[in-house]
Amino acid sequence: MFPTVREVLALEPVRNGAPRIVAGEGGLDQSVRWVHSSEVPDIATLLRGGELVLTTGIGLPPDDAGLRRYIADLAEVGACGLAVEMGRRYARQLPAVMVRTADELGFPLVELHRGTPFVAITEAVHSMIIDAQLAELRATEEIHQRFTDLSVEGAGPAEVVAQAATLAGAPVVLENLSRQVLAYDAAGGSAQLLLASWEAHSRAIRPAGRTGHDAESGWLVTVVGARGQDWGRLLMRVPSAEARHVILIERAASTLALGRLIDPDPEGPHRTLLNALLNHTIPVEEVALRARALGVPLDRRHLVGLVIRPALATEAERALSELSVKGLVGTLDAASAGVLLALRDRADEPEVLRQFAERLQRAHAAAVVAAGEGVGSPREARRSLVEAAQVAEAVRHPVTGVVRLTDVGLAGLLHMLRDEPRLQTFVERELGPLLAYDARHPREQLLDVLRAYLECGRNKSAAAEHSHLSRPAFYERLAKIRKILGADLDAVPVCLSLHVALLALDALRS
Repeated sequence: MFPTVREVLALEPVRNGAPRIVAGEGGLDQSVRWVHSSEVPDIATLLRGGELVLTTGIGLPPDDAGLRRYIADLAEVGACGLAVEMGRRYARQLPAVMVRTADELGFPLVELHRGTPFVAITEAVHSMIIDAQLAELRATEEIHQRFTDLSVEGAGPAEVVAQAATLAGAPVVLENLSRQVLAYDAAGGSAQLLLASWEAHSRAIRPAGRTGHDAESGWLVTVVGARGQDWGRLLMRVPSAEARHVILIERAASTLALGRLIDPDPEGPHRTLLNALLNHTIPVEEVALRARALGVPLDRRHLVGLVIRPALATEAERALSELSVKGLVGTLDAASAGVLLALRDRADEPEVLRQFAERLQRAHAAAVVAAGEGVGSPREARRSLVEAAQVAEAVRHPVTGVVRLTDVGLAGLLHMLRDEPRLQTFVERELGPLLAYDARHPREQLLDVLRAYLECGRNKSAAAEHSHLSRPAFYERLAKIRKILGADLDAVPVCLSLHVALLALDALRS
């Protein structure tokens, strides 16, 4: 916010005074909080620090000891420099004792070799300071407005972190208390380098207080939490804790904490990655990188997609923890949860799946655990998850253990194909006339008669009994079906086709 001594010396009113730095060049990057002109030797007692002092030197002590004390007092109270106009007290150069003392203390000492109104310097510097303060106020207002908008919109952690990184122009990372990355933005840099060995790197970052800057690592850190419950840290990589960075990171942390109160979703990052794999919303390489940061490496692992109905995400996470197995777990929709197991060895798959299903079904007897084919890379993980979702949809009754594609049978296959137009065309071609007849004659329901006949293996007596009809009545309706469909109900291929059409119809209606 404040200009440095170096920047002040570059201003036109100061350059008009032909400045020459004679001591303390190492202190030129100090901030100038104010400019003060004075001709009294004890001016240090009136200063608060950060002032650049202007003087003609006419009131300075006449002896070396006094000049030494004058410079030392200014440095001690935190003044950031002294500029002396030559010609009034000192003709060509400042006394050597002043130069030597200023150099020893790293205190900037400047000679002005041309006369210049001090008021012009003061006005220029103060205008610069006020402009910087106004710019900071505007920037602070923009920060508050941006994050207020994000809160109102219900933005997720990734959006909040991305906004913080954009405003800071620096990498930002959100982690949980276990030092696992929940969201990050590399600000255009390398995400691989940013997140490499993150947990170990994060544990070495030790700022002071709830918000603090660790100069050794270069990270500004603030705790994220609300109502006395801290659940993470927000980190921003900046060289120093400037006021605007502190305001920015704390405002972002407040937005994250508020979002967590509104939507307490600890599985959010896992759910985001699972949905990203299914819907291609994030590149696969990015998903793998984020998963590794969450402690679930996907590269060089045997990956198995699971879908669980109902959506028992919490129970699934607990089961994985009990088995000491890594995996992404998250709710996919209101009816199902997804799991992507990351196994070290393909040979572990059968036993892990058996124990996982056993634990889950012990907690919820009616749970369906559907598994896709195991794959060897994150790029293939979507195929495994999609297959698991299709199998889970195809299961019509509770099943003990894990269900695979080979277990769902013809009914399951037709259920997976129910949105296929060609299957719908097949059903209409085989059963359309009968369905139209039943719609006009709701009391007869010939479709149920056909179903009973086919399910009883074309045994007319058993089918009549199953339908609670007399044999003559059943035979009469069967003859009517034969006429409506124009089908030979004694022919095995015809009956097989009709039976498949009935199963497909059930899948469509489900």
